[in-house]
Amino acid sequence: MALTSGARLGPYEITAQIGAGGMGEVYRARDTKLDRDVAIKVLSDSLAGDAERFTRFEREAKVLAALNHPHIVTIHSIEKADGVPFLTMELVEGRTLDHLIGRTGLSLAQFFDISIELADALAAAHRKHVTHRDLKPANVMVSDDGHVKVLDFGLARSMEHGREDAAETRLAITKAGAILGTLPYMSPEQIEAKPPDPRTDIFSFGVMLYEMATGERPFHGDSSPALMSSILKDHPAPVEARRSDVPSNVCRLIDRCIEKHPRDRIQTATEIVAELRAQRHAWQSRVAWADKPVADLRTAERVPSIAVLPFANMSADKENEYFGDGLAEEVINALAQVPGLQVAGRTSSFCFREKDLELVEVGRRLNVEHLLEGSVRRAGNRIRVMAQLIKVTDGFHLWSERFDRELTDIFEIQDEITHAIASALRFKLSADSSTPRRHTPNLRAYEEYLKARDLWYTAMPGSFAQVKAMLEHAITLDARFALPYSLLGGCYTMQANLGFSPAYEAMPLARAAEEEALRVDPDLPEAHALLGVCAGCFGHDWIGAEREWRLAMAREPISRDVHFWYGNHYLLPIGRIAEAVETMASALQDDPLNLLYRHLYARGLRHLGRLDDAEAELRGVLDIDANFPWALETLGAVCAQQGNWEEAFVFTERAHVVTPWSHTVAGQLAALLDRAGDRKRSSALLEALGTGEAYGASTGLAIFHAMSGDPEKAAEWAARGIAQRFLPLVYMVAPLLRSQRQWPALARLLNLPAA
Repeated sequence: MALTSGARLGPYEITAQIGAGGMGEVYRARDTKLDRDVAIKVLSDSLAGDAERFTRFEREAKVLAALNHPHIVTIHSIEKADGVPFLTMELVEGRTLDHLIGRTGLSLAQFFDISIELADALAAAHRKHVTHRDLKPANVMVSDDGHVKVLDFGLARSMEHGREDAAETRLAITKAGAILGTLPYMSPEQIEAKPPDPRTDIFSFGVMLYEMATGERPFHGDSSPALMSSILKDHPAPVEARRSDVPSNVCRLIDRCIEKHPRDRIQTATEIVAELRAQRHAWQSRVAWADKPVADLRTAERVPSIAVLPFANMSADKENEYFGDGLAEEVINALAQVPGLQVAGRTSSFCFREKDLELVEVGRRLNVEHLLEGSVRRAGNRIRVMAQLIKVTDGFHLWSERFDRELTDIFEIQDEITHAIASALRFKLSADSSTPRRHTPNLRAYEEYLKARDLWYTAMPGSFAQVKAMLEHAITLDARFALPYSLLGGCYTMQANLGFSPAYEAMPLARAAEEEALRVDPDLPEAHALLGVCAGCFGHDWIGAEREWRLAMAREPISRDVHFWYGNHYLLPIGRIAEAVETMASALQDDPLNLLYRHLYARGLRHLGRLDDAEAELRGVLDIDANFPWALETLGAVCAQQGNWEEAFVFTERAHVVTPWSHTVAGQLAALLDRAGDRKRSSALLEALGTGEAYGASTGLAIFHAMSGDPEKAAEWAARGIAQRFLPLVYMVAPLLRSQRQWPALARLLNLPAA
């Protein structure tokens, strides 16, 4: 039935018709009881007159009303007045997406903003076991302030643990024989009247992504049968063929969404959200920092910025320094949640501990406008925290405070400091940073965790046994505290990555620790990231690794550590080298004094063939720490590739003095000694490597033969290193063998693409 302006349904006064569809008409109305505007959907006669369908619709309306997501339109009620059944819903002002998509698609900024919010809405619905089944641009409203609202779940169905309601299955095709949905956006399984699941929505979403990117739909036909045939059989023109500025990884994502068979698609909307966010971050970084070396990344445009220095320990017990460090790091993590604020990383900020430098010089080196410094004094169960926020340019104190509290109030103190700083800088904390902690840990467990973390940062990896004991003690004190599990897994992973422990021993323990962390906190990003390392770098399961990395980056803001690890431990080994380098450079913007990360970034530059840039970055690391072992080793390798044999020998010899246990350094030094004619020392080093049985020795022999010009033998030893699961192998051997004919066979052993 059609309603005119002024008509009433119970307390609702119709003001205008705003839409119509197979489920009924939609009107704007005034709720006279609550004095607000709402949207009303008057259900069609066919739906209202069919008791079975109306009962089903009523049941699903209740499910949808419980979704409560910012990007899904809210259903207020299902009512009946004068015999007319209708829904009342949130009224969204704006335009539907089909009216926003132009002939060439959306701008990339709009594409990312809309697609991420839309994918997030789908992920929320799917977690509630609800599939939309009629996803299309006309069912997506973009509000006047640019945010997405998914409309019309009229065809939605509820799925519990993958099982369908029998009544719903019978309704997959209507009594008139028409398939439910909107044809241009239907999945192949909908056309074939097969039971849908969330992957059905993913196909429809992929069609929308294609249209948002190019302005055209991927499938075409002059008639309904022809369009159905195209959806079932045709492979659309690649997105990059229609529009050149869409990032290649976004193009791949769209292709995966519109695979014909559900098993070949991306399996969850959560994975799509994470990938889109990562790609938006990479795209924004390219736009802002294109072709800039790390040293210049923050000079293009000044943004509000801050560094949190380690809080000085004023307690009688000097071992309490870890507590001040923990407080400073928690404040760093919280401030990193503030949109628009650049926050220097922990490693860089903590470089200035006990250094007699003027604040202006500290600010210059960290390239920040503000510094937070403070002190902590503990006495029994009491704690005094002094904190002050300083403007670097003039030394003016913007804020200062003293907190005298019980030790158990430490978490409240962290939150108060963060809110005070955000207020002083005129920032509003994001929702994520202002929500209550999921679990407030036992204070003694928290202290043990802080001690372990502080020791690991300052003395790794030689402190592993002590760190492990502390973390296990923290877990014993509070089994619901997720961070000690995850840090323990990270320590095992670092031991294997640096070659201190065999991966076949350390990585299963790392995986078990991260799985325990996720059992306690299923969304912990660091745990998902380290499981990605376990799956890919250790298990050579790059599909499983991709799934974990997407989950690790499913929530914004993505931590700089997770973002950096994604570049180094996933993008680089699978061959997406340029993207890996961009990702690592982006994560280094606010942590320029993190020597380990700068070394890994330089290693990425080496893989990319930018040897001069890699050399400059490594020399910068050695200017800060002349004996940083991994920079010495990699700089020696880079100099050798450049033909600078004399310096290659000098740096590799220094690396050998610092790390005499390193098999890879031994292999590199043996090759350089052999080239220089010192056969005696070279033979002694090779003899120490033996038959390659020791963990990492076969990789050392592979490096020796590769640098000596024998890629065949190098590949044989590299294959043995792969069998050993020596984690650093791909980073060290790939630059030497990637251009050789032996590489594709090695890549197959690693389950990597050969190119």
